[in-house]
Amino acid sequence: MITTLDTAMYSLGQLFLAPVLIAIAALFAYAFVTLGALAWQARQRRGGHPAGYELLALARARPELDATTLERIAHERLELARLATRVAPMLGLVATMIPMGPALRALGDGQLADVSQALAVAFSAVILALIAAAITYTVLTWRRRWYVRDLDAIAAQRTEAA
Repeated sequence: MITTLDTAMYSLGQLFLAPVLIAIAALFAYAFVTLGALAWQARQRRGGHPAGYELLALARARPELDATTLERIAHERLELARLATRVAPMLGLVATMIPMGPALRALGDGQLADVSQALAVAFSAVILALIAAAITYTVLTWRRRWYVRDLDAIAAQRTEAA
């Protein structure tokens, strides 16, 4: 009974390797896309271009939006980066642990080439996941700072207008 359960759990765990690796690759790509978008927005902000100030532009276009609604919009715009920041390291850990089973089996059988292959996958996946998390965390931090400044500027403008 235990052997059957062990085998079933091992097999089920191995099924998740490909989807986890695909998710890590997607998060890695997303991290660089968001980094590029951040760099572009930073350039716009340095140049004083209105497109670099998303919330200010939105508040001007839709003056009926109150501060709470603008804060909610800012929060929603940061949600995907926040999710990537938190999920990427978890997926990296999963991608590290899944190949360890086959690596340990191969080690027990004396197949060092298979051990090497499994460990290469494990460590490469966790490295990419951590890089993705670091990039998305940086993007999240910068954007959060910008949104707070934009919300402060909107509040100041509305106070002056009143």
